[in-house]
Amino acid sequence: MEPMPTRAPTTTTPPRLREHLALSVGTVAMVTLTAFADRAVGTALPSIVRDLDALASFGLANAGPAASFLVTLAFAGAWADRKGPLPVLRTGVAAFGLAQLLVGLAPTIAVVVVGRLLSGVGEALVDVSLIVLVARALPSELRPRIFSLVSAAWVLPSVLGPVVTGLVTEQLGWRWVFLGVLVLVPPTWLLLRPALGAAVPVSSDGSAAVGAGWAVAAGLSVLALTLAGEQLTAHPGPAWLVLAGAAVLLAVAVARLLPVGTLRGAAGLPAVIAVRGLVSVAFGAVGAFLPLLLTLLHGFRPSQAGISLTVTGVAWAFGSWVQGRDLPFRRATVLRAGLVAMTAGLAVATLLVVPGLSTWWGLLGWALAGVGMGISSSTLSVLMLDLSPDDQQGRNNSAAQTSAAAAMAVGLAFGGALVAVTAPSPGPMVFLVLLAGGTLAAALGVLLAGRVGAPAPSS
Repeated sequence: MEPMPTRAPTTTTPPRLREHLALSVGTVAMVTLTAFADRAVGTALPSIVRDLDALASFGLANAGPAASFLVTLAFAGAWADRKGPLPVLRTGVAAFGLAQLLVGLAPTIAVVVVGRLLSGVGEALVDVSLIVLVARALPSELRPRIFSLVSAAWVLPSVLGPVVTGLVTEQLGWRWVFLGVLVLVPPTWLLLRPALGAAVPVSSDGSAAVGAGWAVAAGLSVLALTLAGEQLTAHPGPAWLVLAGAAVLLAVAVARLLPVGTLRGAAGLPAVIAVRGLVSVAFGAVGAFLPLLLTLLHGFRPSQAGISLTVTGVAWAFGSWVQGRDLPFRRATVLRAGLVAMTAGLAVATLLVVPGLSTWWGLLGWALAGVGMGISSSTLSVLMLDLSPDDQQGRNNSAAQTSAAAAMAVGLAFGGALVAVTAPSPGPMVFLVLLAGGTLAAALGVLLAGRVGAPAPSS
């Protein structure tokens, strides 16, 4: 009797990111460009309002993109689900480029504000469409790697962006900052274009499209929060009323824009989106006030105070790189580890308010928080896609970014109000409250992390 033939063992080669080189390079290039524009505005905007004699419009020009970003998110996700990411991405890149042109050639502050509003529209469309493009074109095993590259794309703009922008503004003028970004748009698009054919459209009836009215209400609330916070010293009574009303309106609007159960941290996707908001306010809102803390409490020069931005970019990228490795842990466990690191780091960063203590101790804590943010934010993006049916990836990504943007707006408005009422010399207690609030938000995220691992809902 002849022996039975043995079947050769089958081996499957795991997918590699190098097989999707065009998508990887193009995505990183596009994120780097938008990140540089984001970092450049903060440096150039004071010169813009001074040269155009429009200091009173600083708040509007600064907050405008946040409002238009929030409004656009509601439409971008549903659009990407119905038509695929490509038309959304094309429109976003065009809007982003036109925004740079308007600001660069603006004869008045009104044109600058229009350009800034259009910039928020473009960034929202680009952000949402890139996430959907990654979801459609890459196997799920590679998503952590591409998100770690996206986080790394913020490092160079965070380190060099303020310096380059400052030099260009001083030597050539602020207009060349925006016109220079515009020149980089075509080659960046050409880098991404070879990968666009990999996105497969997924049909959707669009039944989950978000009401336009609530999206507009959320955007107007963000503007009102920002502008009212700036008026607390000059007009405290009306400003507090506007702040309270805008906060209530924003809460109601966001509740309508987010999936049911998000505000109570229901298991699965709602918990993921809720934690996204918590990490945004814990790390992003607190980080916005660190340069001011270093300047007022420790006498740092503006160039020295920018070290917090450098620490943020490098630590965030390192944390994202860590989560992109093939770790032998569940995603929920990785997320919890990142949130624990963020909570501990923020707690240590409160040492920055202690008079006479070396700032390096607090900055080391901030670096640990940055590593935790890098781990958490990228893991949340992976979880969001894992828990989303193919025809809902766009709108769920929009919901996650809406949660982050709304939480950031509230945190910035609250911090701005504290600074405004204690101006011109906010003391250590103001910054201690901000850092303690961030620590508490991160700790709440740790408690919710165990709820993110529920199976994806059926489509």
